[in-house]
Amino acid sequence: LLDEADSMTPAAQQALRRIMELYSPTTRFALACNISSKIIEPIQSRCAILRYSRLKDSEILERLLFICEAEKVEYTKEGLEALLFCADGDLRVGVNSLQATVSGFGVVNGENVMKVCDQPPPLTARQIVTNCREKKMREARSGIDSLWRAGYSASDIVGTLFRVTKDMEMSEKTRLEYLKEIGLCQLRVSEGVVSELQLLGLVGRMCSCTL
Repeated sequence: LLDEADSMTPAAQQALRRIMELYSPTTRFALACNISSKIIEPIQSRCAILRYSRLKDSEILERLLFICEAEKVEYTKEGLEALLFCADGDLRVGVNSLQATVSGFGVVNGENVMKVCDQPPPLTARQIVTNCREKKMREARSGIDSLWRAGYSASDIVGTLFRVTKDMEMSEKTRLEYLKEIGLCQLRVSEGVVSELQLLGLVGRMCSCTL
């Protein structure tokens, strides 16, 4: 079993391919990776590819509660919700964030978790989206300005807006319009356009496309 196989260099993967060819009659190789496209084609063609989706929040919550009870960790409902938000389907991230929060603050609550994860507060992001739905341009811009002045990167702000938008209650058409605008903004941010003006333009377009 070879974990993190996508971190191997192409030369190392070519050597592994040769080993697989020589010992395939007597040995079975299991490769675990996060990005399958980084595995060279000759190895992929020799493998049966199994893809696993992210865990559900309920599954992550069950494990976090088990750890909290076993380790006698003091926690709040808001703290667990913040851990689930930061984990985004990745149990390892959730457990690491839980451990870091306990080590740094002792108590797992929403404020402490967000300090450890260093992500824009989802409550602020939800309020921004709500203001956009109600066409409250000034309030939405104020929310973006507060996140920007707090030192969060444009990529983190846009990513948090995306994650809260896809789960908020609204018409499907409005949701799709919002996600389209957020996706286009994320594309521009990835290309290096990371100014606050880009984010303010996003909330302006979200306000204008509200249905």
